[in-house]
Amino acid sequence: MAALDLTTPKPPDPGPAADASLGELVGQATKELSALVRMEVELAKAELSGEIAKVGRGAGMFGGAGVAGMYALTFLSLAAMFGLGAWLPLGWAALIVAGGFLTVTSILLLTGKKALRGFSPVPERTIKTLKEDAQWARHPSS
Repeated sequence: MAALDLTTPKPPDPGPAADASLGELVGQATKELSALVRMEVELAKAELSGEIAKVGRGAGMFGGAGVAGMYALTFLSLAAMFGLGAWLPLGWAALIVAGGFLTVTSILLLTGKKALRGFSPVPERTIKTLKEDAQWARHPSS
């Protein structure tokens, strides 16, 4: 007949973290926190670079509207004004031409404004993940 082993069983090995000193645990937490901060900074950079591209397109539209308006009012208005001046008094011809070019400039300005409509300078995804990280840090077991 086999003898029964009545000794207290050994608890399972909890892993290397149980054998770590307080200093090692703090060091590991510091490394993980710094890695988390680096990842959040990278996310913010990626998010803001997309927003900066939108601003660039909108600013380009405004710049294009300014340049187009300047050249249009200078050269084409003179040519059209003198062309219409053959049938109308020169003052009325100038007003008609200026109104046409102001319409084109307005369309370019509205297009630039529309391009900037969705711009948000706040990195919303980064803020969301930071809130999630803070929640996890307060309640890591959840």
